[in-house]
Amino acid sequence: MSDVAVALQPPSRGRRIVKIIAWIAGLVVLLGLLHLAGVDVWGWLTQLWDTVTEISLVYVVLGCVFQGAQTVLTALGWYGILRYAYPGGVEFMPVLAAYAAGVALNNFLPANIGTFVTLVMYVAIVRGSTFPGILAGYVVQKIFYLVIGTLIYVYLFTQVTGSFDFQFGDERDAIVNHPVLTLGTIGGAIFLVVLLLRIFWRWVKEMWARAKKGAAILGDVRAYLKLVVLPQAAGYAAKVLVIVVFLAAYSIPVTFGSIMSVLGSNQLANILSFTPGGVGVNQAFNTFALDSYTDSTTATAYSIGQQLVTTAFNVGFAVVLICIVFGWSGGSKLVKDSYADAKGKAAEMKANRGASALEGGDEAQDAGAS
Repeated sequence: MSDVAVALQPPSRGRRIVKIIAWIAGLVVLLGLLHLAGVDVWGWLTQLWDTVTEISLVYVVLGCVFQGAQTVLTALGWYGILRYAYPGGVEFMPVLAAYAAGVALNNFLPANIGTFVTLVMYVAIVRGSTFPGILAGYVVQKIFYLVIGTLIYVYLFTQVTGSFDFQFGDERDAIVNHPVLTLGTIGGAIFLVVLLLRIFWRWVKEMWARAKKGAAILGDVRAYLKLVVLPQAAGYAAKVLVIVVFLAAYSIPVTFGSIMSVLGSNQLANILSFTPGGVGVNQAFNTFALDSYTDSTTATAYSIGQQLVTTAFNVGFAVVLICIVFGWSGGSKLVKDSYADAKGKAAEMKANRGASALEGGDEAQDAGAS
């Protein structure tokens, strides 16, 4: 464990209690201000609670089953990457337990720190692995989701009325009448791209030289499709089924458009999330995405209900797996140490990127001076 990781221990219990009290006090003040402004907050909360608790237990069970399937199948894709990169150095159950722990922690930690915890745990449990190698495996693991996410955004973009009804009249006149300005803008953009590539290229080459073993499966397309893409696709199907179950539970129309809207809004919320587990951000995006399918109260209740159920399941599933695979004492120590080390690694990577940028900037400045 590095000195940086040791220094970045979680805050003390007293400090956490003070933060909790501050958040509660702030919430009470906000509710009071809304009440003074004439907003019926209590009535809205009562209606929301009634909507959240009205769904059948059958939907809850089905949602948990598909949520568990998503976690297992996604971890199976991870197992394919790690097994190919480090033959004989990994077993499936520890990979599943580490992945489940990261998923559970992401429900409570901001900026997806839980994902970093999973990566650090993989370094600890996979024989012969290095953090750059595991990080390269993470890049491989994200390829499928990048493609799927892009396709979802393209679909949603094409559904927006007038998305491709661009008006070129004024823009064309501007280009014809100001050719020097146009060429200068294009040239400046190209120069900026080249400069950024030069700044970060050395860092990318160094990282790839150290990490390419973790991405070895990309050299075998057949193995990649079979061991990674296939379980990932099945896991994504399970994710879609979770959405289907809870949409049906709240009597929201289950259509291709409503499912795509929720998937797209969840992806945006994940990218822009600054709260633990994306609380509040998910609800805002889901409510907006489902505006044409149901009222805002039902949409918010759906989002909260799904998040509450899946979060509870993720935590319970992770605790059970950690205890079975590592034992309670060993598992809890592994998670705590990995959490501390993950924060250290995140800070270290941020510092390295900054140093590379400064070094590249100095080189670019010297080149310009010469």
